[in-house]
Amino acid sequence: MAGSHHLILGGQRSGKSRFAERLASAWLETPGQSATLVATALAGDTEMAARISVHQADRAARVPRMATIEESRALAQVLRQHKAPGHLLVVDCLTLWLTNLLMPLHGEPLGADSIQAARDDLCATLRHIESPVVLVSNEIGLGLSPMSSQARHFVDELGWLHQSVAAECANVTLMVAGIAMPIQRQASS
Repeated sequence: MAGSHHLILGGQRSGKSRFAERLASAWLETPGQSATLVATALAGDTEMAARISVHQADRAARVPRMATIEESRALAQVLRQHKAPGHLLVVDCLTLWLTNLLMPLHGEPLGADSIQAARDDLCATLRHIESPVVLVSNEIGLGLSPMSSQARHFVDELGWLHQSVAAECANVTLMVAGIAMPIQRQASS
């Protein structure tokens, strides 16, 4: 059911998560349908912990019927475990998932081959999963090239991840100032 996936890209505070929540709310209006958010953020400091707490509370108020699973690294595995017809999966967000793989708070970062394998596994999962999936991610490649090699590497990896995931999605939306700008839509039959 790869035709039902949706990638939402945008800058920080562009309205990406809110748009994904609106899609989930609309999905949940149909009787018998369910939704789960897969949250990828980790609280590495008190400010991030506070952000996560506010995000959780706001999301629970806006989409009370959406369950939440926290998974910072094994994203494809969690999507496969929770797939089901009539069950929407929302991933928020790919940027933090990649951060957790490349710059983990604990342990060693994944090497190039492992990053490629994780990206391939995610895309293969999207290609074959029964559930529609909404994926949220930051578009960070629109500015100047970062000064450090680590930052340039991250921007490159995120761009490759976006290209790979977009190829598996029927819909791609760019969020700008809270406005959804469709980039790619599934061709009508």
